[in-house]
Amino acid sequence: MKLLTLNCHSWQEENQLEKMKCLAQTIKQKAYDIIALQEVSQSIKAPYVYNNIKYDNFAFVLLQELKKIGVMDYTFIWDFSHIGYDVYEEGLAILTKHPIIEDFSFFVSKSTDTNYWKTRKIVGAKIRYHDSALSFYSCHLGWWHDEEEPFQKQADLLLQHVKQEELFFLMGDFNNNAFIQGEGYDYLINQGLYDTYHLAKEKDDGVTVKGKIAGWDNNRHDLRLDLILTNQPVTVKYSNVIFNAKNKPIISDHFGVEIEVEGI
Repeated sequence: MKLLTLNCHSWQEENQLEKMKCLAQTIKQKAYDIIALQEVSQSIKAPYVYNNIKYDNFAFVLLQELKKIGVMDYTFIWDFSHIGYDVYEEGLAILTKHPIIEDFSFFVSKSTDTNYWKTRKIVGAKIRYHDSALSFYSCHLGWWHDEEEPFQKQADLLLQHVKQEELFFLMGDFNNNAFIQGEGYDYLINQGLYDTYHLAKEKDDGVTVKGKIAGWDNNRHDLRLDLILTNQPVTVKYSNVIFNAKNKPIISDHFGVEIEVEGI
């Protein structure tokens, strides 16, 4: 099973459509089973296509791009977390080529006001994979030292919502640098989660952010913010950073992470 997570920085990138085409071509080439996307935006003023999906929803447009290149087997779920840049409904998405049994959407922030940019929501899907039911969550959490919306409280709420008795994967931008000890990353691991990066037989340096980006305005270091975590010690063939100019062109202010899980 192949998984991809990417913070898209959608509709904020120069040459956005060309970068989306690169993402679509990569999805076609790699044939991921599950794709978790964060910062998946749509315009507040755009017309609805169906349900809560608007005409310029980044995931919806991505699916149209995939169809143009002959990839017809993906569906997606999306929900919006908060207003971004005054003009967008910013949210999260799960794309999959497998049947969705159940979908999830829930707040993990103290705030549930979608007008507040620190409001955080999680989007998830339980899918049928062979004879198993597996759950995947697209996550975009806050910062460890944030006094208004502390990461620890959000992590606790996230873990209260997930179904602990089943195999699940938490995928996304956790806004905590895995290279720093004693903060959000260690907190997650201490809750009994496994980092698929460390489970992987083959791996690279894991760096998913270089330099200053939104939310990390003073950053001068390499960061590993984007993770794929799980609640069981699964067998991971590889964990690769992607869209980092070494493995595919850069298409966002975050690099992505791709893994392959064996034996499930």
